[in-house]
Amino acid sequence: MNARDLFDLSGRVALITGGSRGLGLQIAEGLAEMGAKKSALAARRQDELDAAAARLGAAGGEVLTIAVDLTAAAAPAAVVDAVLARFGRIDILVNNAATSWGAPAEDHPLDAWRKVMALNLDALFALTQEVARRAMIPQRSGAILNIASIVARGGNPPAMGFGTAAYNASKAAVVNLTQSLAAEWGRYGIRVNALAPGFFPTRMSRGLLETIEVPMLAATPLGRLGGDDDLKGAAVFLCSDAARHVTGQCLGVDGGMSASY
Repeated sequence: MNARDLFDLSGRVALITGGSRGLGLQIAEGLAEMGAKKSALAARRQDELDAAAARLGAAGGEVLTIAVDLTAAAAPAAVVDAVLARFGRIDILVNNAATSWGAPAEDHPLDAWRKVMALNLDALFALTQEVARRAMIPQRSGAILNIASIVARGGNPPAMGFGTAAYNASKAAVVNLTQSLAAEWGRYGIRVNALAPGFFPTRMSRGLLETIEVPMLAATPLGRLGGDDDLKGAAVFLCSDAARHVTGQCLGVDGGMSASY
């Protein structure tokens, strides 16, 4: 197989959570551009899902939208039911949906801690478990891509002026979970990897970046923030046969910022 063919995702079905905007939509576009034209996007807001589906559909994609609260107990089964009913299989799962909360650690509300963990970790595991059990283990193949963060590797840069302890801890747990699932599910032909993005201008980070963009740029060796295409290549690599001997890894996409952690 030549190198170009290794990156070809033709015929594969992808499920992307938090896929209606931001990093999730960027990844969905990248997968579709490499041949994964059948995709399911799961997020809370139907209007944002419709806009994302129109964008992917204009490029020839077939998109299933699922408006769902992923923290609900019934959500994992409902999401997998919908994808299997429409496409019959799931080859790629991208766990991107997440939330954050900014506060000094000593003042961090416990209910906010639980809210962050409920989506970033609990819901991620529950959906991944459902996809593995009902789709990937039976078909003896699959690629799971968890979206972590560079803050999984250390605390917040001092320039931020406050902490996001729950978010940081949840993303560190996602990295460890990635390794654990890779070790357990390799025998089924399932690969589990993670991406650790740095600072990308998204809805979740935009307000923060307005106050810390200058010091963040100064701390980034490449001298810029993440852009609209900067996750595509890494995501395609880890979801494709180009990475067929890569599992349990976390790849930083941060302009080199974590090199100074």
